[in-house]
Amino acid sequence: MNKPINKIMDQEKKSKTIALLSGGLDSATAVSMALEKGEDVIGLSFDYGQRHKRELMAACELAEYLKLSEHQIIEVNLGSWGGSSLTDLEKEIPTKGVIKGEIPNTYVPGRNTVFIAIGLSLAEARGAQKLLLGINAMDYSGYPDCRPDYINAYQIVADLASKSGREGNGAKLTAPLINWSKLEIVQEALRLEVPIDRTWSCYQGLSQPCGSCDSCRLRNEALKKAGRADLCSTLIL
Repeated sequence: MNKPINKIMDQEKKSKTIALLSGGLDSATAVSMALEKGEDVIGLSFDYGQRHKRELMAACELAEYLKLSEHQIIEVNLGSWGGSSLTDLEKEIPTKGVIKGEIPNTYVPGRNTVFIAIGLSLAEARGAQKLLLGINAMDYSGYPDCRPDYINAYQIVADLASKSGREGNGAKLTAPLINWSKLEIVQEALRLEVPIDRTWSCYQGLSQPCGSCDSCRLRNEALKKAGRADLCSTLIL
């Protein structure tokens, strides 16, 4: 008789975290890190008008595989006005590698700002202590909304914009991978036994990862360095 009650009490004691779950390797690793710490993780994914839904399908698979307590999918159409090769089919996906100091056309205007705002809303509604982000500032050097100064500034706004923040207990933006290299992320994913083969990082919506877009190249390079070339996608020349 006491076991179910104890289980409920243990669940109530867990720290609650809202995690932006894209379906990619980085977000899956960040979520797995939170689960290892015993946090109660609620996944939040977005159908934002991206050129394909393959990554969103991966997010659903990961949420089920990792046994998240809840998984929300929100539709917010950022693709109708274009501005990015990830939302505009007429723009070419870059395949020549990341150029340091340049913002690639895969940057989606306002995407993280919108996603974080919705995540903070869910966090306050659910009484979550954290909003977990899988963003990384090292490999995608040009993305302005994946940098530490952006997160620090957003935290100030978040605390001012919410009841919980004004009362001193608003959700904290947490980006554990922000300064990690892709190799470090892959190594952590392997340690945590993240189902890497279930994640999707490719910018294309093909049946298999293209192997030639910048995201695939960075991922494959890190996997090879980590000794897991078997998990690499096939390069299309």
